[in-house]
Amino acid sequence: MCKFKLTCAITIRALFLLVSLISVWRVTSVKQDSKYWLLTILFLPLVVEMIITRKSRKGQGYKWFSPPIFLFLISIIPSIWILELHQQDKATDPQCKKLDSWGKLRELITLNKTLGNLTDQSYVKVLSNVCSNEWILALHQILLLLLIVGKWLLPLGGGVTREELSQLLLIFVGTAADILEFTSETLSDVKENNLELVYIVLSVWTWSMLQFPLHVSVVKSNPDSEGEQEAGEVSLLSKYSTNIWSIVDALFIQDGPFLVVRLVVMTYYKVFHQMLMFFTVKNFLVVILNLYRLVVICQDSRSRAGRGSAVPCV
Repeated sequence: MCKFKLTCAITIRALFLLVSLISVWRVTSVKQDSKYWLLTILFLPLVVEMIITRKSRKGQGYKWFSPPIFLFLISIIPSIWILELHQQDKATDPQCKKLDSWGKLRELITLNKTLGNLTDQSYVKVLSNVCSNEWILALHQILLLLLIVGKWLLPLGGGVTREELSQLLLIFVGTAADILEFTSETLSDVKENNLELVYIVLSVWTWSMLQFPLHVSVVKSNPDSEGEQEAGEVSLLSKYSTNIWSIVDALFIQDGPFLVVRLVVMTYYKVFHQMLMFFTVKNFLVVILNLYRLVVICQDSRSRAGRGSAVPCV
């Protein structure tokens, strides 16, 4: 069992490095500048972390934080930024190959077979023919899916139960869907003369991705029972830590920033369509419901304190 966990830990980190390497290759391809290979320097922290974790912790993770996922984000996010900004500056090539149907996918495979004996150069040529939009969307999708699968297969950190892991993975699935929709829909609304909005959207996207290495929204803290008996009370943060962190997550990391960006898009940049309005209302409802949830938690703590079980709302 120990060997299986160690194998999973190494395999997932190897996949992280592979996807990051593909993203760097794509950057050098579209920029036609070999200096962008220097982005591979960002892989070094992940390699060092893999070696240290393997030797000192036998592949075991941490309770509150996942270093490999955080370092994977560091290694790939700069490449996606460069590709997104490059896409805003360049017009779409009409000769590029889209992957929006099974027929076009089969056509791409057929093209690969006609280029020769399936050499490495033929694969590179086929991949280079894919449209930039398709490449960027694929990297976003692969990144999010690999984060979920990686968190699933990476060895559990000390104190993280399987129930908490399953809950975390379900949260990640919903979070990933919201983030992908935010980047794809919002960036598609951006015009070429709104480069500052592209920076805003990418900054909020980067900020939202930082929730994936964290486990605080599901991992329960274990307060000292003896201390509780002596003091006769437990703080609100200790008792409702997972609920409060999930509220903070929604308000300040995901739905809150998404709501602000979409309101700016509609009011300042005068962009409006039915789906944008729907997701703006959706983000607004999530923010309001989380504020309501926070009020309910505080009222519950005060009612408990009034019945003699002091739970201060501080």
